[in-house]
Amino acid sequence: MIQTLRRLFLTLLFLSVSTPNLFASAEDEAAKESPIDIMGTVADHDYLKTPFGKIYLPRIFYWENEAGETSLDAFSNSKAAIASGSFEDVDGIVTPVAGSIIVDFSITSHLVFFWLSLGAVFIFTMFARGRYLKGVGRESEPKGAVQNLFEIFFVFIRDEVAKPNIDDRKHAKYVPYLFTVFMVIAFMNIFGLLPWAATATADITVTAVLAVCTFVITQFSGTKDHWGHVFWFPGVPLGVKFLMIPVELIGLFTKPFALAIRLFANMMSGKIMIIAILGLIFIFNDMYGTVAAYGVSIFSVVLTAVLYILKLFVSLLQAYIFTLLSAVFIGMAAESHEHDEEHYHAEHTA
Repeated sequence: MIQTLRRLFLTLLFLSVSTPNLFASAEDEAAKESPIDIMGTVADHDYLKTPFGKIYLPRIFYWENEAGETSLDAFSNSKAAIASGSFEDVDGIVTPVAGSIIVDFSITSHLVFFWLSLGAVFIFTMFARGRYLKGVGRESEPKGAVQNLFEIFFVFIRDEVAKPNIDDRKHAKYVPYLFTVFMVIAFMNIFGLLPWAATATADITVTAVLAVCTFVITQFSGTKDHWGHVFWFPGVPLGVKFLMIPVELIGLFTKPFALAIRLFANMMSGKIMIIAILGLIFIFNDMYGTVAAYGVSIFSVVLTAVLYILKLFVSLLQAYIFTLLSAVFIGMAAESHEHDEEHYHAEHTA
């Protein structure tokens, strides 16, 4: 289990390091005329917000200049990159003065919280592992809130997600991955509820990385029978087989696409809704004055508090849905339709 978690961590780290440069700069945010910039708030940034101010993050570019020469340059922040003279700010995006960026390895706010979530899951798992090695939970009942939470979540993923959807002989080897995905998404969603924090799952690149991991595992888990149904669907006329092949191939890619979009859209919309409702205070203050702002603040604050409670439930729900669908897709690929094959061969022989 530990080896599987370690491999997953390295895979996610490799896939996520090239997060695209699609965040708003601090100068652009300050220049907004609107009393509240909703999209600027939910966007990925080159800094972390804290109660004491902003912490600007490193910028790392692998780029090509106009002479065709490539180089890997690292800067402490965006201002340092622009001050070097090789880069400039174009509509809030740092780009080379002459040339183009090949890969942007810059650290962003969403990427930081993605890593923090991975780290939280690793610590959570290592703590539980230490307790089990001491016999707590094996020779006696689990002790402490952390170990009990671990047991609840792990047993739930194993018994309610993996077992019902994956073959009984194969489900055990997928439990570590499904548990890791569930906990990582849950931590990212919950971190997004904290003040000044960023919701990493409200970034399509983050959800796409998770969906790609499920896609890769699903395809490598595919049985001979699974691929036979993709490329040569049994039991149908020859002409229909050629029509089914592109349909099945498209279906292979629409499943992870739906996983990524579903999680991203739900978390993004929830974040926007909370910011918009709370932002009514600033909008009313800008349009109608202080009295109106105080009046609408009662409604905004109460509704925001209710939405936060609802969003906490949605955070766990979305983690569950992503994990459940991953288990369903893996189970479909890993399943062997022995009875269907026998029936087909019997009909074909007859």
